[in-house]
Amino acid sequence: MTTVAEVIVETLEAAGVRRCYGIPGDTLNHVTDAIRTSGIRWIHVRHEEAGGFAAGADAMLTGELAACAGSCGPGSLHFINGLFESHRNRAPVILIASQIVRDELGFDFPQEVDFKAIYASCSVFCEEIRTPAQARRMTAMAAQAALATRGVAVLIVPADVSSAAAPKEPHFAVHRAKPVVLPSDTELDRLAAAINAGKRIAIYGGSGCEKAHDAVLALAARLRAPVARTSRAKDFLEHDNPFDVGMTGIFGSEAGYHALMSCDVLLLLGCDFAWRQFYPEKATILQVDLDGTHLGRRHPVDIGVVGDIAPTLDALLPRILQRDDEHFLSECLANRRETEEDQAKHAQVGKGGAIHPQYLARTISRLADPDAIFTADGGSPMVWCLRHIAATGQNRTVVSLSHGTMANAMPQALGAKAAFPERQAIALSGDGGLAMMLGDLLTAVQEQLPIKVAVFNNSALDFVEIEQKVEGLLDTYTDLLNPDFSRVAEAIGFRGWRVEQPDQLETAVKAWLAEPGPALLDVVTDRFELVMPPKVKAGQVAGMALYSAKAVLGGRGREVAGIIRNLLS
Repeated sequence: MTTVAEVIVETLEAAGVRRCYGIPGDTLNHVTDAIRTSGIRWIHVRHEEAGGFAAGADAMLTGELAACAGSCGPGSLHFINGLFESHRNRAPVILIASQIVRDELGFDFPQEVDFKAIYASCSVFCEEIRTPAQARRMTAMAAQAALATRGVAVLIVPADVSSAAAPKEPHFAVHRAKPVVLPSDTELDRLAAAINAGKRIAIYGGSGCEKAHDAVLALAARLRAPVARTSRAKDFLEHDNPFDVGMTGIFGSEAGYHALMSCDVLLLLGCDFAWRQFYPEKATILQVDLDGTHLGRRHPVDIGVVGDIAPTLDALLPRILQRDDEHFLSECLANRRETEEDQAKHAQVGKGGAIHPQYLARTISRLADPDAIFTADGGSPMVWCLRHIAATGQNRTVVSLSHGTMANAMPQALGAKAAFPERQAIALSGDGGLAMMLGDLLTAVQEQLPIKVAVFNNSALDFVEIEQKVEGLLDTYTDLLNPDFSRVAEAIGFRGWRVEQPDQLETAVKAWLAEPGPALLDVVTDRFELVMPPKVKAGQVAGMALYSAKAVLGGRGREVAGIIRNLLS
């Protein structure tokens, strides 16, 4: 007898699933038994949230469907934050949410949870298999939805359905269409006319430029235009780019901010940057995006067209006039050089031997393999990753941008390492973030996933503390009483190093990266390092001044001195 669970697993394997992250449980037993005899690897996490993060990193990096699975009620409910992150990172993930038997649904049976109501807001597909005859078709449609729209699909499977005999039914396959989308000739002509009329033209690229590096550079060369980028576009536009002026936004640089605010024509390419205050008010704004619902949703645009970035630029380029005037480009590149010099200055050892977090990030970047995969916790580790991990064209960065969650880095490194066992998977973890998901260090040992975890240990919820100070508040409830994370890791089965002095750092990083098994590097970093946005507003200055006054009056002058020391160093 072939069970419905076997049909589900067979269909997912045919759709490209190679790994499933989860924790077994009673209502999931027939599914895990089917996985046992399949070609899918089961990765046993210690918390389902970690499974959602790991599956999302796996899917985002491979472009293939990754699965996770949980038992009824709290089991599948635990995936919610990891899957919200995966969905907002546009990762094709499918969750098998096993459910109590159908006869008890609607009677407030123990562990009954309405998964459809809960997961509808973070999925592109969320349906229950109500009868065995639906199993193959519903599974194929779920997988196809996740792959076609790059999001999370949720398949709710009651236990009595998964254990039932599967009837003969048509073979529903998963189809993976790859259309090429282009604007019309009329739209391309309008875009070209608007670009050719500009004097100070800037390009702003987002994650839609993933396969458009060369096309963007060809356009920038013809226009002599600076190329700014969103955080998501770091891997795709930073490397080998003589027109790069960096990121804008809160995590960006003065150079990227200047390019956007000083242009008279801004071309948005595959970007959906949310912060409206970082768009120019007086420029002509043009937008190209594959998703028509994104056109003009962040800031009004003058022309918006739908298209894949690389083929659209290939069709647009012959319509663009060659420019020789490089004044605006030179101005922006000079700003970029100043930004790089300033960032390099702060990425050194601080006064009194303090280890700046930027120094740690740059040291890891310099010593890591060219194709390493970096993950970073939401908060300050994400900023240091985006600013100080150099893109090589081979490496990748996975961070929590749209969702902005803590505790994502280490579980995402698990998924990256499972998908690419031959590459370094390096988690840049905050001390608060790592502590939230500490138990899944055990997953790395049990599943033989030799990830590398670097802990930015400043004994504080650093980003929250900065936010409070900017608002003129005393930092409150942000202190962390941390253990020696290296010793905790060694008790779990990792190799551990702890660094408190800067002269120990390089040797420790080399040994940590060379360790064949899972390894953790606990680095005590400077608590008073600020994450400075590219443009500091008067209100932020006033807020910091108010904080300083309150801190001094409250007997915390040493903290104010530490902040001033870092700003001046």
